[in-house]
Parts: sequence; structure tokens; C-alpha cells
Amino acid sequence: MHAGSLAVRLFVSATVVIAVVLLVTGFVLSSVYREAVERAFDRRLDVYLKTIVADVANSTAGAMPEPATLGDPVFNFPLSGWYWQITRIDGPARQYKTARSLPEGNLPLLVDQGTPSDFGGLRDGYVQGPADQRLRMIERLVDLGEDGRYIVSVAADAAEIDDEVSGFDTALLTTFAALALAFLATLLFQVRFGLRPLKRMRAGLAAVRAGMADKIDGAFPEEIAPLVVEVNGLIEANREIVERARMHVGNLAHALKTPIAVLQNEAAKSEEPLSTKVREQADIMKSQVAHHLERARMAARASVVTSVEEVGPIVEALARTMAKVYRVKGIDVETEIAEGLRFRGERQDLEEILGNLVDNACKWALSLVEITVTALPGGGVGDRGFFEIIIDDDGPGLTEQQRAEALQRGKRLDETKPGSGLGLSIVAELVGLYGGRFTLATSPFEGLRCIVRLPAA
Repeated sequence: MHAGSLAVRLFVSATVVIAVVLLVTGFVLSSVYREAVERAFDRRLDVYLKTIVADVANSTAGAMPEPATLGDPVFNFPLSGWYWQITRIDGPARQYKTARSLPEGNLPLLVDQGTPSDFGGLRDGYVQGPADQRLRMIERLVDLGEDGRYIVSVAADAAEIDDEVSGFDTALLTTFAALALAFLATLLFQVRFGLRPLKRMRAGLAAVRAGMADKIDGAFPEEIAPLVVEVNGLIEANREIVERARMHVGNLAHALKTPIAVLQNEAAKSEEPLSTKVREQADIMKSQVAHHLERARMAARASVVTSVEEVGPIVEALARTMAKVYRVKGIDVETEIAEGLRFRGERQDLEEILGNLVDNACKWALSLVEITVTALPGGGVGDRGFFEIIIDDDGPGLTEQQRAEALQRGKRLDETKPGSGLGLSIVAELVGLYGGRFTLATSPFEGLRCIVRLPAA
């Protein structure tokens, strides 16, 4: 999956949703479990609290109560973490009675911290105990009327609660992590499986573009099937438009041939200036008609590609032919061709491009013409693949201005060489029709370098 793709967007968005849901669920479960642990812990404390309250209610009037029936040694060990405290609050000063486990000082009261009580007058919360212990405390107000008003408190180290909740959180985190991995694996499978029809559609469209199929075939889900139908309709409509345009241009060109031939024949019967001018313009018209007819033919073939050609054999055959043609001149035509390259287009067009360029190179070369064919790195998603043909010669070469003029239709830089001057401009037009690129530069041998980029199959 690539950044910015539909699959990545689906995966990332679903991952964020899953992460948020799991985090919120984990927080809620942890909070609920902590409350449950605190309630269970408070019930243990409440047993001791009720015992102490009973002892307070049965104590001698005027004396501080002394609980005698707790029966748990943890209240006797100093700093054991389990404490009780009785506070008399109806006198001029508070009086305290504490467990032996609290060697000195008093426990803070929840009522002093503003902790609200329930309907039964019971308060619960956390306080700071001796030795920096964090204590879970419950306390109750006991009003004995004339015998006094007391606050009875029981507290225990909250580390027990924290340890139990921490263990639960660890188990919860482990479980949710495994669950998240399972969700992500399932999500990845669903995204890949769900988007597979789009991948098949892309492959089918690539086959059409490469000339290996006339339309996108195969069964697609009902959400994508209408799109496939529309794309196939667009391909067929484009094919029909190109064919009609090609037919109209051909009809027009053929319709003009006869009148032009008549003008040429009639003008040939006389040597008057007017006849000479008519012949000259008729020849130009005939050349223009032939040129634009060929251009329409090339455009039609380039727009609706129906064939794929191996590049290597075409280049090798042309190199051998040119070496024979220019044997008397002593031109050595060397080739270096990457394996497996295929041209997505008509063989005749590739031969015309190479023929014009190699023939021109051989005309101007002193002794060497070098042809190099390489594959270009692929582009992004949906980009077309290309290959590059580089033709170098050791001739006189061209200046930057001359290279620009050479691409103009019919422009000849040297009248001493045979030709019409249309070769390079035809190559530029034909390469452009295939969506490629044609440029001129200086070769490593100080001659001319022709660089052609064409679509690969």
C-alpha cells in the first residue's frame, strides 16, 4: 500500500477508530473494576467499623471507649497499615483513642476534608497516613447524646487496592493489545480483499492501454460493475470517434488528390510564369495533403493501440541494414539494447522513427553511429512506463540554435545532403502522438545525440 491510496485511508481511519474505542473501553473497565475493588475493600473495613461502633455504644459514660473485640493482630503491629481511631468531638478539645499500630499522632478525618456522607452517615475516601502511607478510610459519626459524640474511623493501606487494580490493568492491556492486533490483521485482510476488484479493474484497463485487450473483461461486484460498463463504453466511443476522424481525413485527402493532379497536368502544358507558379503551389498542396494524411494515420494508430512489438529485433535489423547501406562510407553502427523491452505501438511507426534518426546519423557521421536502448524507471501509480533510445554519431553536430531549427518542418540546414528536411519534424510529431519526448543534444563524440522516449508495454 502506498501513501495516499484508498487502502491506506481505509486502514488508517479504521485503526484510529479501533484505537479510540479500545482506549475508552479500557479506561471505563479499569474505572469500574477499581470501584468494585474499593467497594469490596470498604466492606472489610466496615466489619471492623461496626465492631468498634458497638464497643463505643456500650462503653462507660464519660470515658474514652476501648475496642476489645476486634480480634485481629494487624491492629497491634506498629505501622502495619491497618488502623482504627475514635475521636470525641463534643468537648472543648478533641480527644483521640487509636490502635496500637498507630504509634504516634492521629489520622486525618474525612469530615475535615469535606468528604460528603451517604444516607447512613458513612464517609469513605483516601487520606495520607503515617510513613507516607496512602490509606483507604471509612468513618461514621456516633451520637450518644449526653454520653458524647464520636467519629469512628477505620483505615488500611491502599497499596492492596492499587496492586489489584494494577494487575487487572496489565491483564486488560495485554488482552486489548492482542485484540487490537487481531482487529488490525482482520482489517488488513478486509481492505485487501475488498479492494481486489479495483486492482483487477486497473489490470484490465492497463491491458486495454497496452493493446492486449479491447475492453475490461470479468465479473465485478455490483458497486464497481457500473463503473466498468461506463469505462468500456468510453473506450468504445473513443475508438469510434478516432475511426470516424481518420475516415473523414482520408476522404478529404483523397478528394483533393484528383483536383491537384488536374492542376499539375494542366500547368505542365505551358511554361508561362502563371503555369510555373501553379505547378509550384500544386506540389506544395500535394506535399501538405500527404503529410497531414500520414499524420492522421499516425494519430489514429497511436490513440487506439492494438499491438505490442519487441524493440531489440527491430533495432538490430535496422542497424544491420544501415551498416550495409553505408558500407562504402565506412560507417560502423553499434548497438547496446536492454533485454525484454517492448514498444506499445505499431511496428511501422517505430521503424519510421528509428529509420529517420539512424539514417540521418549515418549521413553525417564520420565513422561511428551508436544506438543505446534502456528502460526508464517506473513512475507513480497510474503512470505509463517508458523506454529510451539514444542515437550518437561522431559527425560535426549542431549548435543549440541549429538543433531548434532542425525540428521545424521542412527546415534543412545543409542543401548538400539528400533529403526533404522533414525527417526530424516527422519523428517529433510521431513521438509526440505516442505521448513520448524527442530531444537533441551533443554526443560524447562531439556529434549529434538524438534522445527518444517512447511508451513501453
